[in-house]
Amino acid sequence: MAVSGIFVHKSRSILTTLGIVIGITSVMVVISVGESAQGLVLQEIQQFGPSNVFVLPGKEPKGFTEGFGTLLNDSLKQKDIDDMAKIPNVVGVVPYAFGTALVSFESESERRTIIGSSHSSQENFNLEIESGRYFDTFDVDQKARVAVIGYDIKEDLFGQTDPIGKKLRVKNTTFQIIGVLASKGQGSFVDYNDSIFAPYPVVQRDVLGTKHFQRVAVEADSVENVSNVVLDIERVLRENHNIDDPEKDDFFVQTQEEVANSIDMITGVLTVLLGCVAAISLVVGGVGIMNIMLVSVTERTREIGLRKAMGATRKSILYQFLTEAILLTGGGGILGVCLGIALTFLAVSLAHSFLDISFPAVISIKGIVLGLGVSTMIGIIFGVFPARQAAKKAPIEALRSE
Repeated sequence: MAVSGIFVHKSRSILTTLGIVIGITSVMVVISVGESAQGLVLQEIQQFGPSNVFVLPGKEPKGFTEGFGTLLNDSLKQKDIDDMAKIPNVVGVVPYAFGTALVSFESESERRTIIGSSHSSQENFNLEIESGRYFDTFDVDQKARVAVIGYDIKEDLFGQTDPIGKKLRVKNTTFQIIGVLASKGQGSFVDYNDSIFAPYPVVQRDVLGTKHFQRVAVEADSVENVSNVVLDIERVLRENHNIDDPEKDDFFVQTQEEVANSIDMITGVLTVLLGCVAAISLVVGGVGIMNIMLVSVTERTREIGLRKAMGATRKSILYQFLTEAILLTGGGGILGVCLGIALTFLAVSLAHSFLDISFPAVISIKGIVLGLGVSTMIGIIFGVFPARQAAKKAPIEALRSE
């Protein structure tokens, strides 16, 4: 009888369910895309390898807003890089200095990201060369004005022309192009296709006008020695910066595990916050369910009176109307989950096609369970009051209703 009651008023049932469908779809997409983005970031971090640690300038951020201050801190200098390279069990130190600058070729000018680093950055970022070569140790030592450009820069500025050997002006400095990167999906930290890589001494001196680094990757010889390397890095940097109290550190060291945990926490919080915003539509949908069910109870007063006169109990009347509410919201939940899965794949596909971001498509089991569970609970919560109103009607008064 509950099912037939829904199908008698098809249009009203569809419109009532629509609010639940939209709410569940929103929650499903937010959670799934959030987990997909988290997977992308973790992939980027893991490509550096578990034996790498990162040294960043400034105090370790304790909140979302504090993280931006580290980029402006100038505590990591060349002496720090040289001394960290002498630490036992350290097999590589890769500094990074980066910023944006106006890039010009002939009459074309665009603002792009320039990254100054050592030759090891190719391995760190897993960069493949389409043509030419990557800069080497000799180029870094000689402060050579050479550059490796991203695939998009080559397409935008040079088109079908071979850029190898051509001169590219970055800010007020001319670089010779020695290599072009193969097209690579956008990373969580860097858009490789839209970036220029060059030896860090010339980038610092001639482009950025700085003597500090925004990030340093230090590689230990084994995962087992990572903790010892971290302690040695902290000791060396405190000596270099004349710091006696660890509370006054103007740098911080992160292991791969710590970075992954930080990313997991941040994306988790953001997903929950966005999910809560999306869940507001579920409350609106629930209120709509209650309103429609109250209207339905009013319209079917004579039916209720007739059923009671024929022997129906309060409990059976309550269960009938409550079942209608649960079927409406449960059906909306199932449709919302299916639509949410489809939209998640669509979002991942669009990100790959238009933004060149290789999101791993993650269908959140947690989102599916949450969507179906919440939709059913909404049916129960917002269906109880109309069902009780129907169950409490006196049969004589109900039969007398017009």
